[in-house]
Amino acid sequence: MVGATGPSNAQTGAQTEPSAARTRSGHAASQPRSLPLVLPEQFAPPQEVYASFPDSGAAGAPPAAPSACQVRLGKTGVFQSLGTLVGPGDCGAADAVQLQFVILPDQTRVAVTPPATLRCSMAEQIANWLREDVAPTFKETGPPLRGLDNFDSYECRGRNRVRAAALSEHGRADALDVRDFRLADGHEVNLTDIGVARELREKIRASACARFSTVLGPGSDGYHEEHVHLDLAERRNGYKLCEWDIREPPPPASAQAESAASEEASEQPEQPAEAAAQVPLPRPRPLAANVTNSRTKKYDTR
Repeated sequence: MVGATGPSNAQTGAQTEPSAARTRSGHAASQPRSLPLVLPEQFAPPQEVYASFPDSGAAGAPPAAPSACQVRLGKTGVFQSLGTLVGPGDCGAADAVQLQFVILPDQTRVAVTPPATLRCSMAEQIANWLREDVAPTFKETGPPLRGLDNFDSYECRGRNRVRAAALSEHGRADALDVRDFRLADGHEVNLTDIGVARELREKIRASACARFSTVLGPGSDGYHEEHVHLDLAERRNGYKLCEWDIREPPPPASAQAESAASEEASEQPEQPAEAAAQVPLPRPRPLAANVTNSRTKKYDTR
């Protein structure tokens, strides 16, 4: 009996081990796996300031071929390709670059400080504007152009940083705020400085309004008194907006004193002699009255 039961137990044991293995495997498969961490979603409106992140793509993926715009920009500027910018809401841009320098026709470099994050089409227009309009204008008047002060470029926010306002073109990497130009002698020219020559500011304004869809400066809306906003916003029928007052400096102190003196003199009362000259004289006596008076005098003397 023992010999008979031994093989039976051995066979039973052989059948039990795979069954236990299947049981352990099934138990392991039924355990829930750890889920990835879910981050809270950022909402765009109301928009203020959000970080922007370039889409790097899959790890180890080959770099994308440069766009036609980047090929053209490579001949007129120094930049870094950022690919696609992804931001909250409608913020972001395709074919974005970081513009670092603009190369003038004489191969001189104009630094963009700090480098401007723009979509390639906007960066290309900025480069053409500096090369063909701004640099020649400064060359006519004095030291050549060497730098552009980038006051603001890509930033996911509402217009004028107003809460719940419409998305600014800055949020689409389609706008640049310019405050100063730096010249070769180290001098800085502020576009909104009333002390800068009026002719120079008028030329720069005319060229900017010809190239960009929107130009906002002093006198536009109260938010651009110290810089000039440029963008390529698309509007119906190609409508453009150019609002930038070229303001005059106040007159010198001597001219102000003369003007005040003239106003004070005009407000003073007239002199007595002048007033007497303007008083009407009495009407002359009639001729008949003179004849009668003369006869009376004769009668009395007799």
